[in-house]
Amino acid sequence: MGIVSLVKLIRIQLLLKTVWRRYHIAEGFHAGIRTRLWAKDKLVIGKNFYIGRDSQIEADCIIGDHVIFGNRVAVVGKYDHNFQQIGTPIRAAEQIRNPDYQWKGKGLVTIVGNDVWVGYGAIIMSGVIIGNGCIVAAGSVVTKDLDAYWIYAGVPAKKIRKRFENDLDELKHIRNLNQYH
Repeated sequence: MGIVSLVKLIRIQLLLKTVWRRYHIAEGFHAGIRTRLWAKDKLVIGKNFYIGRDSQIEADCIIGDHVIFGNRVAVVGKYDHNFQQIGTPIRAAEQIRNPDYQWKGKGLVTIVGNDVWVGYGAIIMSGVIIGNGCIVAAGSVVTKDLDAYWIYAGVPAKKIRKRFENDLDELKHIRNLNQYH
């Protein structure tokens, strides 16, 4: 193992044991430089997860096994600030990071299935479900649930085509993420 690989390994281990210790992160986790993770209540990450540099998860989220997030991917809340507080500028309004936050968005959990690839610069809004085996193209914005084994692209993300041409019965053995609820 070279010095660069060793430094990267030490960096990840320090982050897992300090800054990210309250989250459930399985083995095989890799985070690129300047990656930010924050969840109000729940962040569960499955085995062999890769999140590229300058990416962020800033919402409650459950992520399956063997998932790839490219560089600059973001999972963000739809309602991080209470923009409907009359007479209060949004900057000063109640926000989801407050312990007593009681507005929209509280309790929304984003679920990313197993074997998902999210491309460079994609944005995933909180509360959506991305089915197993999906591919989200670079630069897409995911605002609604995505069906398993489809490729999505665009703003907002739309179905482009099936990921596989063959029957998907052989893939049904992939475990269900309901165990994390």
